[in-house]
Amino acid sequence: MTINQGMMSSNTDMWATPQYFFNQLKEEFSFTLDVCAVPDNAKCNKYFSPEQDGLLQDWNEPFVWMNPPYGNPEHPCKKNCKKKKCVERGHHIKHYVPGIIDWMQKAYEESQKWGNTVVCLVPARTDNTWWHRYAMKGEVRLVEGRLKFNDGKGTAPFPSAVIVFGNQAKTNTLIAM
Repeated sequence: MTINQGMMSSNTDMWATPQYFFNQLKEEFSFTLDVCAVPDNAKCNKYFSPEQDGLLQDWNEPFVWMNPPYGNPEHPCKKNCKKKKCVERGHHIKHYVPGIIDWMQKAYEESQKWGNTVVCLVPARTDNTWWHRYAMKGEVRLVEGRLKFNDGKGTAPFPSAVIVFGNQAKTNTLIAM
């Protein structure tokens, strides 16, 4: 692993929301729906699992929580694909795999469609297209320090931000830890 790989990537694009961090936000926003969850890490009683595919659902709840997969989208492989990622993974992609840009677009559009509040925990990647296209349309709350994911066992290799779309969005804020 190179230094850049260690600083900018991980073996997963799914980072379970730290409970202590979620609890702080839940005091402000009474979340009723978690749109990106698995049964082991769902933060609300009502949630969408990967099988339900939150990107295909309506998010018509007053306060929505979203901690999406952080990876980039992947397009189906072409014949004779030699992508390094496919070789490492041991298989090729046969269908489009959504990435964080798809989730951020959905979050923004759902807040506009229903007039609700969608709160998103995302990596603070201000140099990415999805950040400028969607995150900057909401309230940006930069998280001071690095979050501890996996029940506090490991510090994230990236800075985080909370993006608030909808009626509850305010001016940009720094979240102190």
